[in-house]
This record gives sequence, C-alpha cells and structure tokens, in this order.
Amino acid sequence: MIELYTKGFFVTLSLIVAIGAQNAYILKLGLLRQYVFPAVILCTFFDLILISLGVFGLGFFIKGNQSLINIIAIIGIVFLSSYAFLSFKKALKSDTLLIEKSKDKKSFKEVLSLLLVFTFLNPHTYLDTVLLIGGIGANIINFDEKLAFLFGTVSGSFVWFFSLGFFSKFLIPLFKKSITWKILDTIIGIVMLIIAYSLIELISF
Repeated sequence: MIELYTKGFFVTLSLIVAIGAQNAYILKLGLLRQYVFPAVILCTFFDLILISLGVFGLGFFIKGNQSLINIIAIIGIVFLSSYAFLSFKKALKSDTLLIEKSKDKKSFKEVLSLLLVFTFLNPHTYLDTVLLIGGIGANIINFDEKLAFLFGTVSGSFVWFFSLGFFSKFLIPLFKKSITWKILDTIIGIVMLIIAYSLIELISF
C-alpha cells in the first residue's frame, strides 16, 4: 500500500510540475494574494475527479473519442489565444498594477471560472491526469490498492499547488516593481500561445 501511495505521489509530481496555464494562474493568484487556498483546494479536487476517471477505467472513452478531443482542443485554442492576447495587452500598459493596488480586483466567481477553463478546456490536462496517471492506476487490480495509488496522486497534487500558491509570497518583493509584472504577463502570454499551438496536433478529422 505504501509503495503504491508513494508511486502515485511521485508520478503525479513528475507530470504536473511544469509551466502550464493552470500553474501559471495559481502562481499569479499567490503573488496577488487572492483566493489562494480555495484555488489550491479546487485544483486538487479537479485532479481527484480526472485521475479517478482514469483509475477506474473511463479514460479509454476519452482516448477513443476523437470528436470530443477535437471540440475540447478547438475551444482551448480559442480561449488560450484570447488569454495570451490579454496578457500581452497588460504587459504593454504603462500602468501595470502593483500588488498593493491589485488586491480584491477579481471576484471569486471570476477566479473559479478561469480555473475551470484552464483545467477542463485543456486536452493536455486529460492526457496527464486521465490517460497517463489514471492509466497507471487502471492497471492495478485490487480495489484497496487502487485507492492507495489514487490517494497518493491527490496528495502529490495538493502538495504541488499548495507550494506554488503559498511559497510564491517569497517572490512578492520582486513584484513590487511594475517591470516584473510586465515580464510575468509576457511569459504567461507566451506559455498560453505555446500550449494553444500544441493543441493543434491533437486535432484530427
């Protein structure tokens, strides 16, 4: 049981510790000190749902449904490209907001909406959670062992998002300068475009 828990923990960390749309947004929330803990819990819960689908065998449905993949990919491309445009626009503004002036600017509803989009309209999310991580768990026969693996994956997810959201506070001194925000917004925009471009490869008719 401990071995499967540990395996789930480190497999998850190895796949989600990367620069992506969701991670970039959690980092930004941490820097702005806006809804960090709820965002961490939500991202962990989303991973629990998606990985559970894979562990209990439903990943095969998504893998074999090209029409569904196409729809998700196209919507994801449009959204990520739009978000990239907005990030570049903010980076070019001379009045880029500082941390002190940015507090309470977004409602929780806005934060939740963006987290939902970054999570569920990104096919790479399904690839990592449902197919790769979940696929490993799907090959475990014993139900209790499946749960041990699943609990390990959720623990890994929580540790990562918690660290990303709350340890970002150590970077706050850097982000008291508007130039740093301009750089971050530019990087986020580039990341969004790279992810959007990579989604084109998933589309097949």
